[in-house]
Amino acid sequence: MKVQRKHVLAAGVAAVATAVVAVGTGFGFADTAPARPSLCSGPVTFSAEGGTPAATSDRFPVGTRLRVTNLDNGMVTTVSVSGPSGSCVLLNAAAMELVREPGKNVIRRNVVERVGVDAPAAPAPGETRPGAAQPPVTLRPVPSSTGAVVQPGGVCSGSVTFSAEGGKPAATSDRFPVGTRLRVTNLDNGKVATVSVSGPSGSCVLLNAAAMELLREPGKNVIRRNLVELVR
Repeated sequence: MKVQRKHVLAAGVAAVATAVVAVGTGFGFADTAPARPSLCSGPVTFSAEGGTPAATSDRFPVGTRLRVTNLDNGMVTTVSVSGPSGSCVLLNAAAMELVREPGKNVIRRNVVERVGVDAPAAPAPGETRPGAAQPPVTLRPVPSSTGAVVQPGGVCSGSVTFSAEGGKPAATSDRFPVGTRLRVTNLDNGKVATVSVSGPSGSCVLLNAAAMELLREPGKNVIRRNLVELVR
């Protein structure tokens, strides 16, 4: 009888423990689900592009469907890639409104996933595909008017946009290491800014707020016609 009573008590404790774990998970106290891998690294930001929710990308072809999740508020949007840009995923204004927190122009904690089994995967690091942004090429450096040495030719393709990051003018990048100096020219107004890369992002070059203020035209959050050069 004592042995049977011990078995009954053990079974009861196990059942209660299972129920506690289940309830805890349902209320957010426990989370055993594995973290989802993201196809893009770094923050997600947006351009001033109008129209229905959509995105542009430097590695996914037109028509690829991407699901973007803001991990800070749980909001999700599914968009189709409508063209090229200088970012892994650059949302347009309508798509950003569906997922961002009020007053924020960048989504730092995010997950970007492909939708549909036929959608192409993102290229592996160092891999390039037709139509994708190409890595910087090695060209003969030339001196600039300020005495700095500039690699001729643009090293990024697509639009240049910005994050809400504060501080002095700087940029983040998915292909240049910290400390790399980049000269960005807005070809629409001739304004130029030289910035240092301060960390990683999902773009070839993503300016912070101070750097963007040096270059952009009033009311515009994206620089479509630009030249990004490597400064030695």
